[in-house]
Amino acid sequence: MLVTLHKNKIAQILLGLLFGIAFGFLLQKGGATDYDVITGQLLLTDFTVLKLMLSAVIVGMIGFHLLRDFGYVQSHAAEGSVGSNVIGGLVFGIGFALLGYCPGTVAGAVGTGALDALFGGMVGLLIGAGVFAEIYPLVKTRILRWGKFPAVTVPELLNLNLWIVIILMEGFMIGFLLLLEYYGL
Repeated sequence: MLVTLHKNKIAQILLGLLFGIAFGFLLQKGGATDYDVITGQLLLTDFTVLKLMLSAVIVGMIGFHLLRDFGYVQSHAAEGSVGSNVIGGLVFGIGFALLGYCPGTVAGAVGTGALDALFGGMVGLLIGAGVFAEIYPLVKTRILRWGKFPAVTVPELLNLNLWIVIILMEGFMIGFLLLLEYYGL
């Protein structure tokens, strides 16, 4: 069934749209599309966004790897580079600093009717994507490939069983969430 679904492009688009709407809805319900909540996170005074994202990672990590173990999904580690991480971080950080939204939260904020997200964020996303597309040929061979590192996963790097790493990471993240709650953050 999943192979048939994977080959059906219309179903893929509809599923992407439905999951995107669900993701935006959950971001909004969690408070992550609120400008004051996001700036509070950046100022380390409101940890709502961190709690929301850590909760999603906790659930998603277990869910993804269970699906992987049952053969429903595959993981694909990709090579990386210091240059691409620096450029990506700068582009993301500049947009985040200028507007107070990341790409996911700006889309969710547009869905709630935030005009700053619509005119600043979505227009900024389009302009930024266009500028990057134009300069990509200039930076792809020199800057984006500088400091290449191999496609290696954390379990491979640590030479540990995948589920041991998952249990350790889950324990760390849950413990961190509990500490935030304990200190009222």
